[in-house]
Amino acid sequence: MRKSILMSILMLAVFITAGCTVGTPKVENGDTIKIHYTGTLEDGTVFNTTEGKSPFQFTVGNNEVIKGIENAVLDMKIGEIKTVSIAPADAYGERDEKNTQVVERSKLPEGQAPEVGQQLISTDEQGNQMSFTILKVDDTSVTVDTNHPLAGKTLIFSIELVDIV
Repeated sequence: MRKSILMSILMLAVFITAGCTVGTPKVENGDTIKIHYTGTLEDGTVFNTTEGKSPFQFTVGNNEVIKGIENAVLDMKIGEIKTVSIAPADAYGERDEKNTQVVERSKLPEGQAPEVGQQLISTDEQGNQMSFTILKVDDTSVTVDTNHPLAGKTLIFSIELVDIV
């Protein structure tokens, strides 16, 4: 009798424990999700955050975000928070010196007073937008860097899964 009661209690405990995880959705490829995040550099500088804003929504596997974020959210559950370090290869790639070029000042928009550090956006013949940072300015030319501003940097993200839509 005592053994029977003990066995029933044990089976109930197993059933309750199993029931706690059944139905708890985890992020899978193809899911549309909402996250809150804060992205920082290794020195702690915040470069982007959703703090005080609406959650960021994207579909996992659609290449809407960097690979490191896509990998980080897989298997997360609603309410889960995690911090991940993302190497350049899974973020914006390594910085490439070939992406630095000299442009004649006459090719810049009229009335534009270029300054070192300034970030500008240009549109190519196909209508694709491309951002660049001004590295050097002289009387006749401007040296620009078309690498993503975060290229070559390890990024730290604190991510909270808000919802699986």
